[in-house]
Amino acid sequence: MPKVGMEPVRRKALVDAAMRVIGDHGSLTVTMSEIAKQAGVSPALAHHYFGSKEQLLIETVRSHLQRLRDSVVTALRSAKTPREKLSAIIRVSFQADQFAPETIAAWLAFYAEAQRSEETRRFLVIYARRLRSNLLANLKALCSGEDAERIAEGAAAMIDGLYIRQSLRSAPISIEASIALTEDYINALLAPLSQKAALQKDR
Repeated sequence: MPKVGMEPVRRKALVDAAMRVIGDHGSLTVTMSEIAKQAGVSPALAHHYFGSKEQLLIETVRSHLQRLRDSVVTALRSAKTPREKLSAIIRVSFQADQFAPETIAAWLAFYAEAQRSEETRRFLVIYARRLRSNLLANLKALCSGEDAERIAEGAAAMIDGLYIRQSLRSAPISIEASIALTEDYINALLAPLSQKAALQKDR
């Protein structure tokens, strides 16, 4: 029998282990035994907590996205202006734990699984909508709604695209370089809009 009070600790250990094992394999073709071994528990205990490998994998996606959301919320609270908030969103997207090779490999595996699993697809759609919404909310304070929509779509695509580039080990892109590329994109599109708004104000 599992020890009383240990369930949250063991569940987290299994979720973290699943993320590492998936990242190492580069796919979701992992076994409950492999995950349990990585977590330092028995396969029987893993089944006791999650019922099946599929449920553990769903919880792994959900837990990872929740941690990412919490990091974004914390970063946004520390930023003051809309432009600072945009930078905070970008930096969180490329923070060290998100940029670890095994994490990137796991993300790619989740995207592949989303073609077959409606539940996985639903979580990833929520992530995409949340990223776009956070970008859009702050861009609307800096430019028109139409321009904000266009820049938000492009910035979100850059963030996701730079993750895919990380899977090409022959052409790695560092955390700071990824942040700089995304910042440059936003700055390049906002600058002429700001100049245009200033000219119209002076007339």
